[in-house]
Amino acid sequence: MDTLFSWKTEYLDKQRTIEHALALMIFASLVLIQSFSQNPILANDIIASSSVTTPALIQSAQYLKEELSPQIQKEKFDSRIANKYSGLAVNNVADGIKFIKMTKYFAGKPVRINVIEVNQKVAKDYEVIPATASSLGLNSKNTIRTIASRTNSIAAINGGFFKPQTGVPLGTLMINKKIYTGPIYDRVAFGIFENGYDVGRIQLNAKIFGNGKSIKIDNINQPRMLSSYVLAYTRDWGSYSPPSPRYGVQLQIEGNKIVKASANPLPIPQNGYVIVGPKSILSGLFGAKTVSIDISTNPQWQNVKHIISGGPYLVKNSQVYVDLTEEKLQSIGGRNPRTAIGYTKDNDLVILTADGREGSSIGLTLWELAGLMRDLGCINAINLDGGGSTVMYVKGQIVNRPAQIGGIALSNALVISKKNGG
Repeated sequence: MDTLFSWKTEYLDKQRTIEHALALMIFASLVLIQSFSQNPILANDIIASSSVTTPALIQSAQYLKEELSPQIQKEKFDSRIANKYSGLAVNNVADGIKFIKMTKYFAGKPVRINVIEVNQKVAKDYEVIPATASSLGLNSKNTIRTIASRTNSIAAINGGFFKPQTGVPLGTLMINKKIYTGPIYDRVAFGIFENGYDVGRIQLNAKIFGNGKSIKIDNINQPRMLSSYVLAYTRDWGSYSPPSPRYGVQLQIEGNKIVKASANPLPIPQNGYVIVGPKSILSGLFGAKTVSIDISTNPQWQNVKHIISGGPYLVKNSQVYVDLTEEKLQSIGGRNPRTAIGYTKDNDLVILTADGREGSSIGLTLWELAGLMRDLGCINAINLDGGGSTVMYVKGQIVNRPAQIGGIALSNALVISKKNGG
């Protein structure tokens, strides 16, 4: 199912420093080409020589070497963080990973804030990746300490929203290009790529084909919101699909073939899935020799590795932007403990928690949180689950003060883990 439920997407990673160096190289090449065209014999001699250079090529090669040098990148990251948090203690968690504690005042009262900043090019031995509470399925919850230990993580925060009764994530979740759950209300999500990040409100474009017909799939591994929806359930949901809607039917699909149909919950195959929806819609697939499924997203993110969702937006294109009503999240307004993630123009990941609901730390409104993330240099940022879920873990310790000691049991988290389980 890993490839079956992978998303087709499009992404362009821009690096201004490399573009600058390449521009120098192109200019130098054009100079050489011009000289070649004026003197073809000389041109052949030049091509045959391995020692020919130009000042522009020397400069661009040196520029590229410096920009791509791990030591130079580390020094630049360290300098950026030291300048940004001048006067505060900056703790080095690992190369490319910094932890900062601070207290800021809002409405004349204190808020305890914890920040982790990560530069993936410097922290090359680590990866930023969402993690579920258990490797056994979505219907589970665990503390951040348990999740961090299982994933060999040096740091972690709570992730996106989830159904408290079961632990099923509510909203888009993709890990290692495998989609676990689809979006709810097209809420904003955070995309993690090999060399960068992106943010956008995610829509699911999924269809199942059979008998020459195309049927829309409204979501994947999510609770039913409307009786008219057609939903797909993989083994990550559990051993059995949930109940059918009224006048509904379920199709058990394995090896691109419908192997069973029933009005009742069906076992979910290890190498297949179950489609659940109104019989009036799914009957169009009855008798199909084979079926196929196609899944994509809008916006399209090519080569995205991981996606974690939350909402609402906090910062969009370097401006405070809180679309609370549009994402149907009015219930999380007010002043509360908060968790947020964003990224800067230098591709530094900013992870933040703010404690709340106590005299020594009153929490933040979403607009205060958005302003803070912008002030920390984020060009795009989103809110994650907050309130009682807000928790941050660094090197074996819970570094904030959640209301419940150690933090509540969570559905999912965003972790910074050692690559290859190292």
